[in-house]
Amino acid sequence: MNGRDLVRSVKAVGSAGASQGLRTVRAAWRRRRIDAVGLPARGAERARVPGPMRDVESGPGGGVIRFNRSELRIVVAVNGAVFWGWDGAEPEPSYALAGRCPEPDPRAVLEPDKDGGWRVVAERATVVVSRHGAVEVRTPGGVILRRDLPPRWWEPVGGGEARWMQRSEVAADARFFGLGGRASGPRLRDGTYRLWNTDPGRAFGPGDDPLYVTMPVQLVVADAATHLVFHDTSWDGTVTLREGEEGAGSGHDQLGMSELRMAGGPLRCWVMVGTPARVLLAWASLTGAPVLPPSWALGHHHARWGFGSEQEVRRIVAGYQERALPLDAVHLDIDHYDGHQVFTVDQGRFPKLPQLAEELLRDGIRLVSIVNPAVKAAPGNAVHDSGTAEDAFVRDASGRLVRGVVWPGEAVYPDFTHARVRAWWGRLYQERLTAGFKGFWHDMNEPTSFNAFGESTLPRSARHSLEGRDGDHREAHNVYALCMAQAGYEGLCDLVPDERPFLFSRSGWAGMQRYGGTWSGDVATGWPGLRASLSLVMGLGLCGVPYSGPDVGGYDGHPSPELYLRWFQLGAYLPLFRTHASPRAGRREPWEFGAEVLEHARVALVERRRLLPYFMTLAQLARRTGAPYVRPVWWTAPEDRALRDCEDAFLLGDCLLVAPVLDPGSDRRAVQLPRGRWYDTATEQVYEGPGQVLVDAPLSRIPVLARAGAVIPVRGDDGGLELEVWAPARGRSGGGLVVADAGDGWDEPEIERYVARWEGRKVVVQREGEDGVSEPSLPVRLRGLGAR
Repeated sequence: MNGRDLVRSVKAVGSAGASQGLRTVRAAWRRRRIDAVGLPARGAERARVPGPMRDVESGPGGGVIRFNRSELRIVVAVNGAVFWGWDGAEPEPSYALAGRCPEPDPRAVLEPDKDGGWRVVAERATVVVSRHGAVEVRTPGGVILRRDLPPRWWEPVGGGEARWMQRSEVAADARFFGLGGRASGPRLRDGTYRLWNTDPGRAFGPGDDPLYVTMPVQLVVADAATHLVFHDTSWDGTVTLREGEEGAGSGHDQLGMSELRMAGGPLRCWVMVGTPARVLLAWASLTGAPVLPPSWALGHHHARWGFGSEQEVRRIVAGYQERALPLDAVHLDIDHYDGHQVFTVDQGRFPKLPQLAEELLRDGIRLVSIVNPAVKAAPGNAVHDSGTAEDAFVRDASGRLVRGVVWPGEAVYPDFTHARVRAWWGRLYQERLTAGFKGFWHDMNEPTSFNAFGESTLPRSARHSLEGRDGDHREAHNVYALCMAQAGYEGLCDLVPDERPFLFSRSGWAGMQRYGGTWSGDVATGWPGLRASLSLVMGLGLCGVPYSGPDVGGYDGHPSPELYLRWFQLGAYLPLFRTHASPRAGRREPWEFGAEVLEHARVALVERRRLLPYFMTLAQLARRTGAPYVRPVWWTAPEDRALRDCEDAFLLGDCLLVAPVLDPGSDRRAVQLPRGRWYDTATEQVYEGPGQVLVDAPLSRIPVLARAGAVIPVRGDDGGLELEVWAPARGRSGGGLVVADAGDGWDEPEIERYVARWEGRKVVVQREGEDGVSEPSLPVRLRGLGAR
C-alpha cells in the first residue's frame, strides 16, 4: 500500500463527509485494481525510426513514400489541407473529421526533389520529404514554415500500443497559439502542455494546466505565413514548446521548437497554410462548421448553483425586471435535480417547473438545464434501468460495470462512443423538453469521477466501443465529451426538428464546434482569473470553437465590486455572456454590488442588446467561414510582431476592437492598434494605427474602438435593425457585412454587403448585390463626422 495514498484516503473521509468521502476512497482503490488487471504490462521496449528511403508510389493528391522501417502517406486535399500519416495511417476513422475526408487535389503530384528526397507541390504549400523521413512544409515561395524531424517510436517487445515522439522546428519569429482551452494563453510561452481533458477539482487560474478542453491543435504565426497543425490522435500526450530567438548566440537564429509525445495512437497530422482567415476556413471545412446558436443564446444568461426553488428563480427574474435589466436565459444547476440524478426534477422545490418555464418564456426568458453524464447506479432510477436494458454503460476488461462517484453517489457512465448509446441518450432529452427547458449545458463530462487519490476519471483500462473498433479509455477519454455532445445535439434535432439546438459543454475535443460551444469551467475569482477568461475564449476560437465565455465574476469567492464590474463589462463583448457561481461564492446579480456598479452594468447590458444584430452576423459568418467572433488583434496583420505579442485586447469581428480592463485601479490603459484609423465609440476621439495609444477607461466603461469605415448592424431605439456607420478616412472607403437573423430555425438568410465612402463632402452608404449597387433599405446612422 502506498503511504501517501493512505493519507489522502483519511483526508478524503474527513473533508467530504463520511458517506461521500468513503465512496471516493473506495472509487480510487477500485480504479487502481481495475487498471492493475486490465492494462497491459509495460515491459521492455525497442526504439524505431523510419530509416533510409526505399521507394515511392504516386497516388491521387500525393502518394506513399516507403522507408526501411515505416512508410509515409501524403495527400493534399482540395481545400488545401495537407495530410500525412506514418505506418500506413489513413485520415479515417477520425472523431475530428466532419463526414467524409475531403477529396484529393488532382493538381498535387509527388515528384523527385534534390538530394534524393521527394516533394508534393500544391497551390498553397509544398511538402518536401528527405531521404531519412524529415518533412518540411514550405510556402509557395519556398520559405520553410515547419520542419518535422524523423519521428521515433517505442514499441513494447511483447506487442501492444507504441508510444511516439515528433519534434518540429519553426521559424525563429514564430509564436504558438491553440492547444484548446489554456488559461495561460492565448500566446503559449515556453513550457510543456498536457493533452488530457482534466477537471482540476477546484477553481483554476493562469498557472493551472491541463483543463477541461485540450486539443492537439497548434496555430503557428510567423512573418512568412500562418499555419495550423493538427495531430489526429486522442491519446494522452504532451506538447513542449520553445519560442525561437533571432540573432541568438553567434548571430544565427535559434529556431522555435515543438515536441509532441503521445502514449499511443496513430502518428498522423493535417497542416493548413495561409492567412489566419484562410487557415480557419480550411479547418472548418475539415472538422465541421460551427453550429449556429439560436438568437436568444447571444443575449445575457444568469446562472447559479444554488437556485433552491421556483420562488428563488422568480425572485431573481423579478429583480432584473424591476430594474429594467435585459435577461434572456436562466440556468438551473444540479440542485434542481431529485437527489442530483440526471433527467429528474425535485418536485418538492420545483413542483411546477413547466409552468415556471412557460411564464418566463412569455417574458422572453428561456430555461437552460445542466446535464451530467454520470447515472446513479441504483435500480428504480429510470435512466439507470433503461440504460441497463440498452447495455449502455461502460464496462471493464472483465465485463463488469465501471462505477465512479459523482454528485448522486455511486454512478455508471454511458459509452458515448457507441452509436446505439448516443441514440438512446439523445431520446432522454424529451424529459427536459417536457419540463420546459430550451437549452442545455453539459458538465462533468471529462468524464469526472471523484477519487480520493489518483486521476479523477474512469480507469484507463475501461472498455469502449469506439464505433465498433473496440478500445479502452486511454483512447476514448479525450473524445468522451465530444461524443456526448453529438448525442445531445442529434437527439435534440430529432426531438425538435424546427429549432436550432442550444448546447454547450465543459469538455470536448477537435470538432466540438459541430455540436455547440463551451465555457471556462470553474475559473477562480480574482484578477488573474479575469485575465485567464479572455485567454480561454481567444485560444478556443483559434482552435475552431467560436462560441464560449467565462463565469462572470469567477466561479468561487467574493469578487470586489470593481472586479465584478470589469468582468461583467468584458463578458458583454464575448459570445457566451453568462454570470455563474458556486454555492460558496457571493451572489452575482448586478444590484448586489451597489448602486454605482448596477448603473454601469446596466450600460453594458444595454450595449450588448444593441449589438445583438452584430453578434448574430458574426455567428452566421463563423458558421460559413470558421472565423471566430473574438479574434486576436493580429488577425488581419499577423506579420505585425507588436500585434502578435498583444494578449490583453481583441477584435470583435472586423469592426470593433475591445480593450478590457484587466488590472485593479485602472482608469486608463494602453492599447496596441492595428493599422488604420480607429474611433473611441464613447467619445468619438480618433486614433491612428499602427502603434500604441493611451485611452481612457473610467469605471463606467471599457474602451471599445470602431474601425474607420465600419458598417455595423445594431438594434435601433425602436427595436428595429439599423446600420451604424463610422466615417472612413478621407480618400478611403469601408464597409461591412450584415446577416439578419431569420428566426431560431434553419432558414439561410443572405449575406448583405455594404460599402461606405466619401462622395464630395458627404459619406455615402450603399448596398452591393449581384444586381449592382442600391440604396440601403435599413436606416443609417453616421458617426465620427465630428471626430477630433
